[in-house]
Amino acid sequence: MRIAELSRQTGVPVPTIKYYLREGLLPAGELTSPNQARYDERHVERLRLVRVLLDVGRLPIATIRQLLEALDEPDPDVHHVLGHALPSTAGNKESIDPDTVAAARTRIDKLAAEREWLVGENAPARQVAAEVLAAFEQVGADVGVLLEGYADVAEQIAGHDLEFVARAEGPEKMLYAAVVGSVLGDSLLAALRRMTQEHESAKKFGIRGDDC
Repeated sequence: MRIAELSRQTGVPVPTIKYYLREGLLPAGELTSPNQARYDERHVERLRLVRVLLDVGRLPIATIRQLLEALDEPDPDVHHVLGHALPSTAGNKESIDPDTVAAARTRIDKLAAEREWLVGENAPARQVAAEVLAAFEQVGADVGVLLEGYADVAEQIAGHDLEFVARAEGPEKMLYAAVVGSVLGDSLLAALRRMTQEHESAKKFGIRGDDC
């Protein structure tokens, strides 16, 4: 297909496709003349992946280029690529006492060790979890009743997440599924959590006429 057809299939404007080609985010097409090239389904899939990494994952161009280079290796390290593609939840460390964060980090590291989680020592999620835990403690909330229970649920959710990713065929589609599943999955999980909170509240405290 010509670049115009590639644009129609993916919804990506031609100038943007040319920009991705210049930036090395999209492999060059097969030249059919000095100023024309032909593209195929591989380019369609790569364009969709790039758009997901940009629009959903919010990753910078340089990071995407590195991820795609790693993905295009003869034997790509899928675990490494996924780990660097998935966005981390932002923390709020500016408003939290550093000593409280440090103590919370020790608690999070202990939790990960006890559960034998294979998580890198410098994984951003460790620090984010510590900052959130510290925020709980700083406002006087006893998070002890939540931490272990949340860890149990998180293990189950992670299992479902990776089943979703593993169903994709090939590293490129797995990366696509991981980013989409992670970002949109967070929103879906939050919505389902609110629904089930309302359900459990109704069971525990009862439904009054005005709430129906």
